[in-house]
Amino acid sequence: MDFAAFHPYVSYATRYPFSKGQESLNRHCYSSSLYLISEGYGLVRTCDRTYPTVPGSLVYIPAGQPHDWIADSHDPMVHVCCYFDWVHVDRRAYFSHPSVICYDATQLVPALIGPAFPLMIPEHVKVEKLQVWKDFFQKFYTENQYPNEHTYIRNVKNQSYFLQFIEFFLTFVLKDDQFPDQRMYKLLERLDQDLVHGHLQPLESYYKELRISRGYFFELFKNATGLPPTQYINRFRIHRTMDDLRNTNISITEIAYKHGFSSVHYFSKLFRQLNGQSPRKYREDRNDFL
Repeated sequence: MDFAAFHPYVSYATRYPFSKGQESLNRHCYSSSLYLISEGYGLVRTCDRTYPTVPGSLVYIPAGQPHDWIADSHDPMVHVCCYFDWVHVDRRAYFSHPSVICYDATQLVPALIGPAFPLMIPEHVKVEKLQVWKDFFQKFYTENQYPNEHTYIRNVKNQSYFLQFIEFFLTFVLKDDQFPDQRMYKLLERLDQDLVHGHLQPLESYYKELRISRGYFFELFKNATGLPPTQYINRFRIHRTMDDLRNTNISITEIAYKHGFSSVHYFSKLFRQLNGQSPRKYREDRNDFL
């Protein structure tokens, strides 16, 4: 699965109070949807599974999946909810507003159903600190309209808040073996900054900062990046040299030292290993292409 293609985009977010005993049956949303039960009680049914909903219930319904909502007849639930795509789908030519719900499966247009997320997300979980979750949702509440020239900046702000929420949500619901250790994010941010500024520290200083062993640090690092630390650092530097090889006339020797390589020989050897050709050949091929 190409994770580079995934850019979550929220189309509509709101608060919806149910009436006593209200039913909303056979729903099929073109977007994925998330529902936080902020008050009251009810039931959600989906694919022959039934979950009682209480304050703090968080329900995730993938795009196109049929589901029913049934509110309690005495203390009906309130949804704090959002409709979003993991990859933006433009449906403006087909629907007049973003949060389209189909109540007849035979009328669904498969090409307009949003993509599924590649990792397993539970349909129903219970959250603690309900107010924290409500506050997250409220930051990106929107009207059920497509952005235009008047609302564009507001939409940018909403998307920013929504992406922060999605990070929070995925961190909460994904299993530890699916999601990198949270400590690695700050460490990788520091490491990347050190690489960009030419202030790379010995690896020991990074794992001592986390107060973990060298072996465990290597395990966490590979889980977070897919690479051991040294390979990550080398690839990071090589990618930066590729920009200079493509876009400048700086000598290859100067490029090597500029990006922290101890010798032009080592730089050329590593570049060939990662790219299958020498820096000089890479530069020549790029210039010929341009």
